[in-house]
Amino acid sequence: MADYKITLLKGDGIGPEIVNQAVKVLDKAAEKFDFTVEYDEALLGGCAIDATGVPLPQETIDKCKASDSVILGAVGGPKWDNQPGNNRPEAGLLGIRGALGLFANLRPSVIFGPLKSASPIKDEIIGDNMNVLIVRELTGGIYFGERGTKLVDGEPAAWDTEMYSVPEIERIARVAFDMAMKRNKKLTSVDKANVLESSRLWRKTVIEVSKDYPEVELNHMYVDNCAMQLVRNPKQFDVIVTSNIFGDILSDEASMIAGSIGMLASASLSEGKLGLYEPIHGSAPDIAGLGIANPLATILSVAMMLRYSLNQNKAADAIEAAVSKVLETHRTPDIYEEGLTKVSCEEMGDLVCKAL
Repeated sequence: MADYKITLLKGDGIGPEIVNQAVKVLDKAAEKFDFTVEYDEALLGGCAIDATGVPLPQETIDKCKASDSVILGAVGGPKWDNQPGNNRPEAGLLGIRGALGLFANLRPSVIFGPLKSASPIKDEIIGDNMNVLIVRELTGGIYFGERGTKLVDGEPAAWDTEMYSVPEIERIARVAFDMAMKRNKKLTSVDKANVLESSRLWRKTVIEVSKDYPEVELNHMYVDNCAMQLVRNPKQFDVIVTSNIFGDILSDEASMIAGSIGMLASASLSEGKLGLYEPIHGSAPDIAGLGIANPLATILSVAMMLRYSLNQNKAADAIEAAVSKVLETHRTPDIYEEGLTKVSCEEMGDLVCKAL
């Protein structure tokens, strides 16, 4: 029997509420699929500032590094707006990503059948089972390149440099190929190789890595075409791998196809496959403590953790199927539709457990 150690970073606002429901579902999955989970809690964000004076205590880093995976709720809120920039809750989030070496961001865009009406895309385009995973390089590229300002002909000018090394491209490509192997064995590498030298190296390196994954169908697409194709025919994609800036833009576009931010999970992975799993929404301090938060994005993040860090694919599939089943009849207020049953955060967690 496998035994996993998970660190919980419940964070601020609705973070504790949604993480508690995700843990409830994870425990039920562990019981059903014969593995065990041991939890440790640590502080991150505003709650860490209140307790220790800093948003990311060293103890939190140590606990996360000693675990098999990390579940994060959300951080931030107006209570800490008067903190200096380097001591705000969000600095803790950036800090933990750096401390754990989380270079690969995974953002799925999934349409659950019962929620198709929430998508801005027509039903006939979405189909019944749209499921796209974007793998974004998270610690390189133009966001981390050389930059500066100067005068050109007496006028202000600025530059930012896009640069990638072969090892940086190789490691994100391998993550993407590994993801494709766990899914439908199809990978689209997105670049701008018709214009950019960095993209030409990106494409050449991805092709080299592909030789180690002969089962995966690899194709290449320019980023402008990919942006169009995501809304024209998103079902053509399985896994997309791309650079930091292109991934930033495309993942936001793809997330809107799903229709509700309360349903969107994400993961950030390190080279050692230690993962941090979190919903993409914020801490929603305006509804904290009211019991109406939607825990499904966090629950779906747990499914991602089971699939990508813990290799418990059957448990991951079961959680996703349970969520889809519950959505047919029950909704939290943010995704409520007339004729269905409105439920609280805790009730939604109970329903997913029951469906499991």
